[in-house]
Amino acid sequence: MTHLPSMKILPATGETKAVVLVLHGGAENGTGRIRRWSRPYLRMLPFARALRDAGKQHGIEVCLLRNRVRGWNKPDLDPVQDGRWALRRLAEGHPGLPIVLIGHSMGGRVALRVADDPRVVGVCALAPWTTDKDWVSPVEGVNVLIAHGTEDQITTPESSFEYAKRASEVTTVLRFELADEAHAMLRRPKTWTRLVRAFALESLGITQYEPLLASAAQLPSGDRIRLRV
Repeated sequence: MTHLPSMKILPATGETKAVVLVLHGGAENGTGRIRRWSRPYLRMLPFARALRDAGKQHGIEVCLLRNRVRGWNKPDLDPVQDGRWALRRLAEGHPGLPIVLIGHSMGGRVALRVADDPRVVGVCALAPWTTDKDWVSPVEGVNVLIAHGTEDQITTPESSFEYAKRASEVTTVLRFELADEAHAMLRRPKTWTRLVRAFALESLGITQYEPLLASAAQLPSGDRIRLRV
């Protein structure tokens, strides 16, 4: 496999002060290339643009990664390699700047895995693919928000709940369940975007929590991971 991943850059206005890296989903196995018109990649474009619009005046650059191939592909873990490639590129272009990761499905799993990069300050995992084999040490000390649709039949909310319970032992986790929402995040796009935008801006110190996140953060740890919206 000789081709490289690629990143779509949505630049900040003026000096770049922070970066949001957006990671798309995929499949357990698959070596087909991810094209610009691939559905998992296109699904994340609205989030990238919403983050650009909210953050560019604050110096936030948004980068949307396009993986080399579709699959997780154990034991190679191709999207994890691609995620770390992107973080290295960001370190070269923006040394020392804080990074927030936004990932959907397999991209959420990647984000939770590569959060051990010292520049990462927050991870927002949307309908993440998690298993009991996913260790939580990479998110230690990193702000984590998980959001999952209650009708998701691809990655189950029960699995992300179990991950959130374990992760809560090493960091602060907020986890929201979106009623009547499925894996593709098409039924309630405004709610998904609201959570992503608010979390990213707060994690980067741009704004304080909006009321929904602020009230959730005040709850006991066990209550913070099963919130309904």
